[in-house]
Amino acid sequence: MSCQDNQTGYGMDAHVEQLLNLSAQTETLIAVYDGDDRLQYANSAFRSAYFIEPDETPLWPDLMRRNFELGRGTVLRTDDFEAWLRSTQSRRGKIGYRAFETDLCDGRWLWMTEAVQQNGWMLCIASDITRLRAQGRTVRQDRDQAIKASYTDELTGVANRRFVMARVDDMLAAARTGGSGCLAVFDIDKFKQINDRFGHHAGDLVLRDFAHRIHQNVRRNDCFGRVGGEEFLLVMPSTSPEDALAMVERMLTVIRFSRPLADSPDFSYTCSAGIAASLPSDSASELYRRADQALYDAKMSGRDRVRAA
Repeated sequence: MSCQDNQTGYGMDAHVEQLLNLSAQTETLIAVYDGDDRLQYANSAFRSAYFIEPDETPLWPDLMRRNFELGRGTVLRTDDFEAWLRSTQSRRGKIGYRAFETDLCDGRWLWMTEAVQQNGWMLCIASDITRLRAQGRTVRQDRDQAIKASYTDELTGVANRRFVMARVDDMLAAARTGGSGCLAVFDIDKFKQINDRFGHHAGDLVLRDFAHRIHQNVRRNDCFGRVGGEEFLLVMPSTSPEDALAMVERMLTVIRFSRPLADSPDFSYTCSAGIAASLPSDSASELYRRADQALYDAKMSGRDRVRAA
């Protein structure tokens, strides 16, 4: 390595150290999460607000669950934490940037921003706006709740058709500039028979169970949502057909072992899936059509399987 390389490396290290020192001293909350949503860095202001020990690197869902149970950190207006978590994760990290207001149990009000890279790493920065924006807070809060509801499937709590199709458009825009990705269409097998035999309440339980179990296996940058009836979509940006096929196969295995009906402990169900890889010339409807045709092939070949277009 040349003397110039040494100086460049030294300078870079010095800049990083200076940046860390500055972030440690500021009252602005700063945190970095990796693609698995595990905390990799947080300054003292962020750790203090969310009760994180200096050497602790929790997963975001575990951190939120712990603080919810102890009545601290973010104010969550829900009686069902897991439903709130599923709904929030359906949107968290799915777009490159978002900003929103949030309040803490200690009375502070924060303006939070989330910037996400293609590999799923997320930078979170929050500023205290308690004194700046006290007026109109309820109106803004109601607005944010309305926006959330407009992107959420009411029955299952995952993303709805509107939100997930917007993510299809994002993936196709990336494909036109050299990106890649896949779309999977899921359909619960013989769902009408489940409704006819056990009733629509049981059918709703199966839909919720399916959404919950698939969503637990969705990566940060992927987007999973219900588009109608018993049909769901999974958008997988920057994913090869081979990797998409392996992921969906694992998801189908998870569903096979589910027993969602407490009154019928022996009841089980399956689903079928079709996958299509995005092309630079694709429209959303064309990509959807190919994935749906692959789903049809999976159904015709015996159900409880995945086929690729």
